[in-house]
Amino acid sequence: MKKLFLASAFALFGAVNAQSAGNFKLGAHIGLPTGDANTIFNFYAGADLAYMFPVSANVNLGITSGYSAFFGKNIGGINIPTLSLIPLAGTVEYKFSPQFSLDADLGYGFLFASGTSDGGFYYQPKAAYHFGPSEINLGYLGVTKSGSTLGAVTLGYAYSFGK
Repeated sequence: MKKLFLASAFALFGAVNAQSAGNFKLGAHIGLPTGDANTIFNFYAGADLAYMFPVSANVNLGITSGYSAFFGKNIGGINIPTLSLIPLAGTVEYKFSPQFSLDADLGYGFLFASGTSDGGFYYQPKAAYHFGPSEINLGYLGVTKSGSTLGAVTLGYAYSFGK
């Protein structure tokens, strides 16, 4: 089993390296919870990693994941626990010019807090300003399940490696 896992890891690493036109994007973001989340969480922060590859002159596709946390408030002497989010999503980036793009992440968001877990449909549309390999983005993050949405307005920075 270990040999199969090791062979699979090397094959995946080789496939990623073979895509010399692709690049990794490492980012960090902060945000303010919106809607009902605003009543129990103070702020939002996290980091993410994406692998992007070009499909045309203006469009990049990829996969993304990361870790984020909604930090709970103290309400009437009761500390609301931190809610952790781990998204697993596909991502698309459309560049209007070398400086501006619209991005969207779509997938599943795993939610964890105080020994419990849940999740739902994850989405994050963003507008970005690019300068060299760096970008600053403004977006909205949401995780929706059964008509209820956990959301935040986000501000982020990302750096692209490769190309």
